[in-house]
Amino acid sequence: MDPITAATHTDPYPFYATLRAAGGLAFDPELNLWIASSAEAVCAVLHHPDCHVRPAHEPVPKAIAEGPAGRVFGHLMRMNEGERQRCPRAAIAPGLQDIDPSQIEALIRARFLRDGAEGLHQAQFIGPASVVAALLGFNPTESRLISELTADFVACLSPLSQAPQLDAAHRASEQLARLFQERIGAQDTPLLTHIDQGFEGTAPDSKIANLIGLLSQTYEATAGLIGNALLALIDDPALRQALRDDPAQVGPLLAEVQRFDPPVQNTRRFVAAPCEILGSALNPGEAILVLLASANRDPALNPRPDTLLLDRPNRRSFSFGSGRHECPGQTLAMGIARATLAVLLEAEPRLEQLTWRYRPSVNGRIPLFSERS
Repeated sequence: MDPITAATHTDPYPFYATLRAAGGLAFDPELNLWIASSAEAVCAVLHHPDCHVRPAHEPVPKAIAEGPAGRVFGHLMRMNEGERQRCPRAAIAPGLQDIDPSQIEALIRARFLRDGAEGLHQAQFIGPASVVAALLGFNPTESRLISELTADFVACLSPLSQAPQLDAAHRASEQLARLFQERIGAQDTPLLTHIDQGFEGTAPDSKIANLIGLLSQTYEATAGLIGNALLALIDDPALRQALRDDPAQVGPLLAEVQRFDPPVQNTRRFVAAPCEILGSALNPGEAILVLLASANRDPALNPRPDTLLLDRPNRRSFSFGSGRHECPGQTLAMGIARATLAVLLEAEPRLEQLTWRYRPSVNGRIPLFSERS
């Protein structure tokens, strides 16, 4: 195991503990990466002004730079610094905070969830992006299509994708852009109105790209959060029964799972100028692997870090980032996951009949379920 393959290992957390014990920020010559593993180091890197989200020489990955997906990528606030990050964030973030949780629940309950692994796949991957599309004013058929196109688009964000996946991502980018172009200006839902007004006076391409970015972040993070919460219930029948007895505990469960077993295990930062972090000198062009999941299990951040506690006091987590690139959609993702998991548990699924594996990824921890044969 290494700090990258750890993301999809059955239990990477003892390995993360050994990294923290060896030093919160250390250089790995085999990976040619700095590794930030402690809460102190992760916080310092995420908040440092010279640690950027993309390398200066490659603002867009070479594999997609010349196509439609690359043009979308280049505008994403999560992949930019300065005004190209602040402006879209200021346009999108306020509207995400004002969404009524009951509206999210109603949208999820309106979608038929099948039993078994097929139903879980729909709940994890189709439902969340469909909900966001509906909040933006798309009808149910369009919302389902947008969710499927989002699944194709997110492939361009993974270095593991091959040519067929990247081609599909380019096609999906064009289709999503057309669908959003038709929607923009309607201002017939509160969320779309907030976003439209926030982007007033800016390039339409930035608005469309960041709407696609909102969908892609919802797609992966929420799928992993729902899936990892289900794994916690599979591993602990007593916890499963406790949630059936008191469905109000779904929210605390998800709040703890996103710390305990987060869907995004790591992220990267790239050094833009000579700097010093926790006594180590870093040079321009060097890369840092930021182990969010390791920091969440740092006992300096959370006492008894390896125990899943629904009533954990003063819970702290880096799962949705920290600093200027903290995810603005955390409340929305948690709301969608909470409503989805509540609906799933009402059906009393036979979780013990499921098997699972993690989707291949260098940073995501997203279980895929199937029926036991």
